[in-house]
Amino acid sequence: MKKMIGKVLVLGFLITALLGCSHNKTEIELSKEKISPTTVTATNVANRTDKIKFKTEGGSDLFALKQQADGAKLVDGNDQELARIKVDKSGKIKIKNSSNKVLGYVVTAKGYWKLETPEQSRDLYILRRQNDGNYQLEDAAKKEIYQIKTRKDGWGIETPDKKLVYQVRIKEGKTSLRNASANTVFSTKSEISPIAFTCFGLDVLTREQQAALAYAVNLTGGQ
Repeated sequence: MKKMIGKVLVLGFLITALLGCSHNKTEIELSKEKISPTTVTATNVANRTDKIKFKTEGGSDLFALKQQADGAKLVDGNDQELARIKVDKSGKIKIKNSSNKVLGYVVTAKGYWKLETPEQSRDLYILRRQNDGNYQLEDAAKKEIYQIKTRKDGWGIETPDKKLVYQVRIKEGKTSLRNASANTVFSTKSEISPIAFTCFGLDVLTREQQAALAYAVNLTGGQ
């Protein structure tokens, strides 16, 4: 009889232990589920297909960037193609005109963007992010051409001798390029990074180069 009671007690103990382990395992699994990080899906700017329109002060269409899955098209105010901007397999941004002629490349690296010749044999210009959050456009010899500095209402484009060339003003959902006399040259209400918009005020570049550089900067948010 004592042996029977002992067996029952041992069996009860084993059942209790097994149930306890199962319960603890379930709690641990649930705990892991609760503390696992939420996966954040980033929206790639390159996948946007909206049109970035640039208008004169009078409201007329001046030019636009028609974004595509693998690049963009630069068109004039009449929607005529001026240039094609496309990311190639190497990650470089190729610039072509409407006749399919290669005009150059933009190479993106951490903290700077390089404009290269069509042959990719040499650099033309470098837009470099500074440690203080400002930017500088340099030529191939790293000679400063423009300083792009933050202002309370946007950005200012200055020459090396601190002469203001353009202001980029952000107000009430509109980003405007204004000359030194504070007159608006053109503006946009489309979604574009303000520092990318600033590329259109770099007069040393062609419009095609400005557009490709703006596209590259917009992809990275200016970082």
